[in-house]
Amino acid sequence: MGFALERFAEAVDPAFHCQLCGQVLEEPACTPCGHVFCASCLLPWAVRRRRCPLQCQPLEPGELYRVLPLRSLVQQLRVQCDYRARGCGHTVRLRELAAHVQSCAFGPASGCGRHCPGGCGGGGEERHQVTTTRPSGDKREEPPRSGGWPRVAPCRRLRKTLQRQLGLLQRRYQKLARYMEHTRNFVGDLGGRGWGGEQKSFTVVLEREDDTLGFNIIGGRSNQKQSATEGIYVSKILENGPADRADGLEVHDKII
Repeated sequence: MGFALERFAEAVDPAFHCQLCGQVLEEPACTPCGHVFCASCLLPWAVRRRRCPLQCQPLEPGELYRVLPLRSLVQQLRVQCDYRARGCGHTVRLRELAAHVQSCAFGPASGCGRHCPGGCGGGGEERHQVTTTRPSGDKREEPPRSGGWPRVAPCRRLRKTLQRQLGLLQRRYQKLARYMEHTRNFVGDLGGRGWGGEQKSFTVVLEREDDTLGFNIIGGRSNQKQSATEGIYVSKILENGPADRADGLEVHDKII
C-alpha cells in the first residue's frame, strides 16, 4: 500500500498515484513496459499473476527495477504530522516526517497533550517540572526566579534534538550508499534489463526487535504439500527496523 492521500497537505498530482492501490507511490517500482506502481503492490502481483497489472505484457519479479528519482520527488511532498488529531498543526516534507514525529511535542512520549489539566498545551514533561510542588520540609535550594537554571532545560532539549538529527542524517547517508550499491549491482541500464541481469548471493544476520525482523515477504507456498515455484521476495522494509540498515535487506531481494 502507498501513502494515504489524506495525509498530504495539498492535492497530489495523479502521476504520483499507484494504479493498484490508488494511494501515493511508496518505493516506486517499474515494469519493463514502463508502468510504475508501489513496490509492495507490484511485487506480489508479479509473483502471482506473471503479467503487468495493465495487462500489456508478461512480467517476472526479477524484471522489476526501482525508480529512485520518482521516489525522491514523492519524498519532497508535504504531509501532516502523525499527531494532528492530538493538536499538532505542522506540515513537513515526507522525508522529514520521521524526525518530526520523534520530537513532536504532541506525541505520547512527550508526557502530555492538548487536554493536559496543567494547561501546558503539549509542551512535555520538562514544562511540567517548572510547576512541580515540593513538601514544605524539603530545604533544597530553589532555582532563581530570573535567569540562571531555567535556561538549562531548553539547552538540554536542543542538544537532544541535535543528537537525534545527527543520527537520522547518518542513517540517511548509509541508506543512500546502500541504494547506490544496489543500483550498480542489479539495475544495469534502465532501458530494459532492470533486475534481470546477474545476481549475487549474500548473508544477512538479523536480531528480532519487538518480536519482528523488520521486513515483509511474499511468495513461497501456503502449505508444505505445494511446490514453491515462485520464490520468496522481500516486499517491504520497516523503517528503523532490524533489516533497515546499511548492510541489511532491500525491497525485491530474493530469499534463498
